[in-house]
Amino acid sequence: MTYDDRHGGPYDRGGADSYYQRGYHPHYYTGASMQSECIPMEMMTPAEITAYTKGFNDNEEAGDFKDWG
Repeated sequence: MTYDDRHGGPYDRGGADSYYQRGYHPHYYTGASMQSECIPMEMMTPAEITAYTKGFNDNEEAGDFKDWG
């Protein structure tokens, strides 16, 4: 399956949350990240939650995390 990886979208936000080690918290932005409306999990469709989860899990499997040191 292919996921829309636009900046701010569910797949992108899942990957970013994993990268910055913020934990699993499904959400996305209607436009640019942090510059548009944030859609919380309660308002997401099952497909959007699946895309967020896939982005999160893909980054977890890649082990690509922010180096805070």
